[in-house]
Amino acid sequence: MWLQWSEQSEYIDSTWSCGLFIANLFVLINLLGQLGCCVLILSRNFVQHACGALFGIIALQMVAYSILWDLKFLMRNLALGGGLLLLLAECRGEARSVFAGVPSLGHQSSPKHLLQLGGRVLLVLMFMTLLHFDLSLLSFLQNVVGTALMVLVAVGFKTKLAALTLVAWLLCINFTINAFWSVPSYTPMHDFLKYDFFQTTSVIGGLLLVVALGPGGVSMDEKKKEW
Repeated sequence: MWLQWSEQSEYIDSTWSCGLFIANLFVLINLLGQLGCCVLILSRNFVQHACGALFGIIALQMVAYSILWDLKFLMRNLALGGGLLLLLAECRGEARSVFAGVPSLGHQSSPKHLLQLGGRVLLVLMFMTLLHFDLSLLSFLQNVVGTALMVLVAVGFKTKLAALTLVAWLLCINFTINAFWSVPSYTPMHDFLKYDFFQTTSVIGGLLLVVALGPGGVSMDEKKKEW
């Protein structure tokens, strides 16, 4: 946002005909909102409020940049929302730990478990954008393995192992396909690859939250404990 301030504001102005003042205000809100919320989350202060603000910024960007009409970018932004849901679930877990001695009903439909379910389902949308619909054997194998791992994470079966495998897969893809540093900075492809690189990195963070927190109560892994 800072390094491409003029390009961002001109794009918003030309797309929405809102004037440079509104366009610059939009860029400023994006810049300060994202940086401020990330600082709050990393410092563990007002995490729930910061997540709520980031949800708002994601929604604002989806409208401003017409992401709603681009299925690939829409699914990737929803995957970012899944990471935020998992972060909210972690926050609720920390809040509950303060009252560790208080008996709880332990319902599987508790807000924390529902947040984890929603986060898992939204995270796998990222991998739907990586499927290749061609007839090569390599693409076929990638689609089969990727789809199987996506289903495992979504339904919560062998969740930690499947999420960790997806982390390794995404890391490989990110540093090979989204290598923006290998493309001249003055080309549009450089910006697209950089956007994909950091967005994919954020989804990797969400998957690591799945590995750390587990699938939650609404999952097959949890059901197996009852069987």
